[in-house]
Amino acid sequence: MHDVAELRGHRRTYVGAMPGKLIQCLKNTQTSNPVILIDEIDKLGKDYRGDPSSAFLEILDPEQNNGFRDHYLDVPVDLSRVLFVCTANTSDTIPGPLLDRMEVIRIAGYVFEEKVAIANQYLIPQTAETSGIGADLLDLQGEALNKMISDYAREAGVRHLRQLLEKVSRKVALSVVRKKPLAKVEDAAASTTHITVDNLAEYIGQPLHLSEQLYAAGKTPPGVVIGLAWTSLGGATLVVEARGRLPRSWHARGGIGLEGMLHPSDLTHPVTDVGKQRGGAGGSSPGFMKVTGQLGSVMNESSAISLTYARLFVRELDPANTFLDEAHVHLNVPEGATPKDGPSAGVTMASALVSLALNQPLRSNLAMTGELTLTGKVLKVGGIKEKVIAARREGIKTLILPRHNEADYLELKDYLRKGLTAHFVEHFDDVYRFAFDEELVGPLPFKTRGLHVVTVSAPDEGPRPLSDDAGAPNDAGVDRGTPPLPGSGGGSG
Repeated sequence: MHDVAELRGHRRTYVGAMPGKLIQCLKNTQTSNPVILIDEIDKLGKDYRGDPSSAFLEILDPEQNNGFRDHYLDVPVDLSRVLFVCTANTSDTIPGPLLDRMEVIRIAGYVFEEKVAIANQYLIPQTAETSGIGADLLDLQGEALNKMISDYAREAGVRHLRQLLEKVSRKVALSVVRKKPLAKVEDAAASTTHITVDNLAEYIGQPLHLSEQLYAAGKTPPGVVIGLAWTSLGGATLVVEARGRLPRSWHARGGIGLEGMLHPSDLTHPVTDVGKQRGGAGGSSPGFMKVTGQLGSVMNESSAISLTYARLFVRELDPANTFLDEAHVHLNVPEGATPKDGPSAGVTMASALVSLALNQPLRSNLAMTGELTLTGKVLKVGGIKEKVIAARREGIKTLILPRHNEADYLELKDYLRKGLTAHFVEHFDDVYRFAFDEELVGPLPFKTRGLHVVTVSAPDEGPRPLSDDAGAPNDAGVDRGTPPLPGSGGGSG
């Protein structure tokens, strides 16, 4: 919409003048309190014919629209009883004053189970009918439908899924037309086309989306952490990689180790680090970090905060560990062709740097999200539903989420939380406790500085058992209700 006259109408002095869209809606419905749907309000334009957003300021404001004046009628019209429903794909392009007059209701995309139900109840019968083949000539098996949704149609809606089903129906209809007419009616069942997982690619091509899991069985090497992100297509896993080495040292930390490669300590004549001969593990040059992956300004700030906090946190764990202070670190978020931005990767980046400094991996099948502050606080983030869906799709079993997102997680249906265990933390101390294996890195040597951790078990597993000694040593910051750490008899924070 570019012309403001579509809302306010044309003055009757012009040839072909007509009332605006709102007056036409009142005329067509023959009522003064209809429901008017304004679709794609984020696509408003602005040119020499006026600014429609300025007209919407009056139309959507209940304090002003009781005297709306259409240019064609030139009389006040009461729009205060009209219910306006606006839709938009994003609120970023909606002017601030106009957005302030709306009550924003954010609707998450369909999940896998919902798409399956929509396809079986609506899309498949509709596409089969419109293509003229009916339900007798097309047999789309459940496994093929599941593969179509998971590997081809991951968008938030079902538009692409409908297009894929229409494509299958058209090809089946074409194959039926090319066949010779059957001699007997009872042979019609023999002409039924069965769509299976094996022949699905013949109808809709190769999969558009493959598994995003870069590491088998969710086992990541030191310096690599799986994060969770929100995208326009829903949720996605976001891998953060960190590698580094000390100046003038040939041995690098992080990444996948080379099988059969000797460690310097295993050599008969150990390699002498030149940096140590010149005063310190890394000499006189301070450490620095390079960040790649086409990150936005917010994620770049998060990486700087994560590095500062990780340096301090590692020194708190072990005062002799100066790796992050002296090493040359490279932090990367794969798929550099995809722009990435947002504050929810702070905890993930800090965990990757701590893992790199300790040279120890995180627990397997674990993912996390949350914004990190310089004092170690974990702040609330958005898109919890989409992130949980992405975690289930990639086989993640354990989630570490901000403490203030507990209500968002509990609002999810049981089938979305099935198979997942979520820990809600308020400080990075608890992220360290639940992310790392104490047998490899040792327990937290000081009292946790966060609130007690809330653990929500998978719905099909029932409540988690509590041990008498569950909680932090000396009960500092973690109450007795804190569940025991995975693989341990009790909490160590």
